[in-house]
Amino acid sequence: MHYRLHLLALALFATSCSHYSTISDRKPVFLPLRTTASAVSNIEQQLMKAGQAGKRDPFNSLGDYLSAAHSAEQYLKTHPNDPAARGSYNFAVARIFTCLRNAQSDPWAQPLRVPSDSGEYVLDRRPDARKKWNPSLYDFKPVDEIDAKGLYVTDHMRKDGLGASLVVVGKQVDQDARSNYGMEKVYYGVTAIARFEGRRCIISFEDPLATEEVALAGHRYPLAADFTMPLAVMLAETKPEKMELARLLRPQDYAETARISRLQPYDPKKTVVLVIHGLKDSPATYAPMINSLRSDRRIRENYQFWFYSYPSGYPYPHSAAILRRELDAVEMKFPLHRPMVVIGHSMGGCISRLLITDTGDRLWLDFFGKPPSQVNLSKGTKAIFQDALIFRHRPEIGRVIFIAAPLKGSDLATGWAGRIGSWLVKSPITLLTAGTEAAKAVVTAGDSLKVKAIPNSVDTLSPDNRFVKEINKLPLTPGIPYHTIMGDRGKGGNHDKTRPVQSDGIVPYWSSHMPGAQSELVVPSGHSAHQNPQAIAEVNRILRLYSGNPGR
Repeated sequence: MHYRLHLLALALFATSCSHYSTISDRKPVFLPLRTTASAVSNIEQQLMKAGQAGKRDPFNSLGDYLSAAHSAEQYLKTHPNDPAARGSYNFAVARIFTCLRNAQSDPWAQPLRVPSDSGEYVLDRRPDARKKWNPSLYDFKPVDEIDAKGLYVTDHMRKDGLGASLVVVGKQVDQDARSNYGMEKVYYGVTAIARFEGRRCIISFEDPLATEEVALAGHRYPLAADFTMPLAVMLAETKPEKMELARLLRPQDYAETARISRLQPYDPKKTVVLVIHGLKDSPATYAPMINSLRSDRRIRENYQFWFYSYPSGYPYPHSAAILRRELDAVEMKFPLHRPMVVIGHSMGGCISRLLITDTGDRLWLDFFGKPPSQVNLSKGTKAIFQDALIFRHRPEIGRVIFIAAPLKGSDLATGWAGRIGSWLVKSPITLLTAGTEAAKAVVTAGDSLKVKAIPNSVDTLSPDNRFVKEINKLPLTPGIPYHTIMGDRGKGGNHDKTRPVQSDGIVPYWSSHMPGAQSELVVPSGHSAHQNPQAIAEVNRILRLYSGNPGR
């Protein structure tokens, strides 16, 4: 029996053997630029000398790199536009962190004295306004020492400028991550700037998602940034692809993973973009989109990214109920000052639809035939059904982008693959118990998916599902604009149910199409339309167009 289940699971849910991201070490190479400036040539010679010591003597090498960075800063005072000097400076600053790691030195707890041929340096960090920022809690790796490849890191997005781009990785799990709506372990990108006050080298850690320019030696420069490598390292180390199938098949075992998380420090001046993944997926599926969007300065300056992760085996009305509770809680800690933008892919789009819908008691009455006060259910069961059937739109949401969303269901859910998938998904005991109890109180008949079984996530994607039918009879809340994006695999097709039907291979056009959408775009993509370059460009267009006021 277990062998048969295993084969069925492989047949139905087999994913690409490609990893989302794999990383490996690479040796950084300094490539001198052609220059006639003897001062720059001397700096490059310093870098060559420092590199010869390498791992054999990282502490002495550190002194040489500090000298090179110092010389480059001095030269930039009078030649701020010299690309060779800037390249030398960036390389030297990056190698400071290489040497510190190899020497296992921590200059962040207290200043570090470093000898060099030109005299002793004192390495220190600039005081930071960020209360919880303590460099001693993190490992730093220059991005020029990392190679990354994989399904979700095909495009390397970076920004030329001043400074050493670093990937920051927390040394320990953050015990307050759940209450602070952060990542359990920090993976982030910063850019290091070294400023010299005499023989004192002061390191500052700049956030390239919050800072566009920096000052050095009396001049201003674009801040260098790498937007891809932090995501690549996070995906490679956390391996979210290993959990996606398990969260579909055994959602109850992963109940604690249903939560909102922030991908960056909270900024009350920026609009939150909340991304919601689909069936048998995780927030990792948005990595290509976020990677691309963050490379746009206007997006960086106006938006911050959060995600909602949940076990995708839950029926999506239940996942939407959990999200509403998460929104209530997160906004107590991080109040929103601008309307939120929600992007929902696949079943995440179905969840998003429920966030901009007012049901009143219409769905409840359709299921039970009488108001909640007159239905004899236990407190827990009644709460489950009230959360799933009676809800109001979320006032904090100003705009929604639906991508390949099966809002009216998908015929795939009713075919053999859907039936097997439904059978494999193990519904949580609490929902099964509630369904059994509620069946005795249900008066409406004729649903192909009986309430006694409480439909799982696959069931609630069926066009025949009672909830799907009834929710589509309700209008969306007026005044909240929305957009749709869907794929057609480049095949075109009919918009209605006559063959050949336009479809992304899983969701047909007739299911994703929404009358009243402010824009609609069909891209030549399969179901992963949110990773299609044209779709990403469309999301970029929408966000840029409404960056001043996302709720209009």
